[in-house]
Amino acid sequence: QPEGNGEKHKQIDNFAKLWLSISRNYIKIGKDKEGVSDLPQIKYRRILLKISGEALAGEAHRGLNFDIVNDVCGVIKQCVDMGVQVGLVVGGGNFWRGVKDGADKMQRSHGDAMGMLATVMNAIAVADALEKQGVDARVLSAVEMNKFAEYFTRDTAERYLNDGKVVLFAAGTGNPYFSTDTGAVLRGVEIEADAILLAKNVDGIYSADPNVDPTAVKYDTLTYDQVLAQHLKATDTTAMTLAMDNHMVLVCFALKDPQNIIRVVCGEKIGTIVKEEI
Repeated sequence: QPEGNGEKHKQIDNFAKLWLSISRNYIKIGKDKEGVSDLPQIKYRRILLKISGEALAGEAHRGLNFDIVNDVCGVIKQCVDMGVQVGLVVGGGNFWRGVKDGADKMQRSHGDAMGMLATVMNAIAVADALEKQGVDARVLSAVEMNKFAEYFTRDTAERYLNDGKVVLFAAGTGNPYFSTDTGAVLRGVEIEADAILLAKNVDGIYSADPNVDPTAVKYDTLTYDQVLAQHLKATDTTAMTLAMDNHMVLVCFALKDPQNIIRVVCGEKIGTIVKEEI
């Protein structure tokens, strides 16, 4: 279990002890096992959860499927109730992808600006869904837009997390040419998260695209160097290098079953873990 950082986890330590002492929950942990069980030990007490925008669109691949959004928010609520501090980044690909949709049709910086706005729309939608489920949520944007979101500062995020609020980081890094994966790693490093959870459309990192190559092999554990040297499709190289330089654990897993978020938080071995040493 990762060590705390001073006062950072003080509130959640007390909350988690209280919760564990008085509650039994219906939660799904492990394969096809559902029922009353004592809450397992929390491995990652402060997380940065990155969710792709496409994952929230469902089969339509565009816009938002609110059944999926509400399912994901329900699991995030369970994490908060367990005493986990949650930072959240949602990509914008369900509305716009600067590189793909803009391509050679427009200037790259303008296309990326539209992508940042797409992440703000998703953050507002997810925050609204969380609030409807009784979870306090705040949207912090890397670009000033005071009518819709607060401007991001590390201290503001820290205060909200310690208050038990879910913090949604929007607008990426606020700069073009940087992906939302890089933005997620940056925010994870800034808030000193115990791990960055990358919830994707595939159940881990493979040696090749499993949708194209039936011989592709799934990895359980990798080092940053292995991912970079083998050009594995986990994140872009900027995000992976930033994680490596700051010794930030990454866990890549499938969002198809949102309960996987809880499984990862509790230390169950699913997906692929990327860290300094195996």
